[in-house]
Amino acid sequence: MTFTVLAHCPDTDRFGIAIATYSLAVGGKCPFIARGLAVLSTQAYAEPALGPRALDQLAKGNTPASVMDHLSAEDPNFSYRQVAILDAQRRLAVHTGTNCRSWAGHETGDGWAAFGNVLSGGAVVTAMARVLQEGGGRDLADRLLEALEAGRDAGGQATADGTPLAERSAALIVRGAESDLARDLDLRVDAHHDAVTELRRVYQTYAPYMEYYALRARDPQNTPAPDVWERRKKSLSG
Repeated sequence: MTFTVLAHCPDTDRFGIAIATYSLAVGGKCPFIARGLAVLSTQAYAEPALGPRALDQLAKGNTPASVMDHLSAEDPNFSYRQVAILDAQRRLAVHTGTNCRSWAGHETGDGWAAFGNVLSGGAVVTAMARVLQEGGGRDLADRLLEALEAGRDAGGQATADGTPLAERSAALIVRGAESDLARDLDLRVDAHHDAVTELRRVYQTYAPYMEYYALRARDPQNTPAPDVWERRKKSLSG
C-alpha cells in the first residue's frame, strides 16, 4: 500500500525518491540512496534488508537487472515484493511481484520510475509518470514531490473493495555524488493523517534554511546564530 517515484537528474547528477504509504515511518524502511551509485525502493510486503544487499551488489559492478535476479534467488518471498533500482548509468530494473496486493504495477522512462501497490488503479501511476515525463528543467525535489501529489490526487491508495486509504507517512530524499547541505534533502513524515500534504509543508519550511546549514558547515566562524540569520533574511526580503 505504497506509491513511489524515483529519478536521476542528468543536469545535476543527483538521485531522488519520494514515497507515501498508509504504513508508518516509511522513510526508515523502504527508500535507499548511495551517493553516485544508485537509488532504490523495496516495498509492498517490505523487507528492508533487501536495500543494503542490493547496494552491495551494485557497488561490486552488477547491473540493476542482475541485482534483481540476485534478490529473487535469495528471497523466498520475492513474489510479495515490489522493488525498483536505478543506477548512475540510468539503468533501471523494476519488479512487481505476482503476490503484491492489487492494484499493483509500474511505469518507467528515461531515468525514472513510478510504481505502487494497493492503489485505487493504474491512473495513480500514470499521473505520477506524467509529471516525471514533463520534467521541464524544474528542480528534482520539486518534481518528485509534485509527482507524489499527482498520485495522491489521482486516487492514491485503496483496498480491493475501493475503500480509500490515507497516506500516513511519506519521505523525500535527494542526494548528489558529493555531500552538499545546500541541496541534499532527507525529509520524513512518520505519522500523520495527511502525510503528503505535511511533507509539502515540511519541505517548504525547510528549503529556505538549506543555505544557512551549508554556511554553518563551511564557515562556522562567520555564521550568525539562526535567529539572527532569520532576521537578516527577512529584512533583505522586505
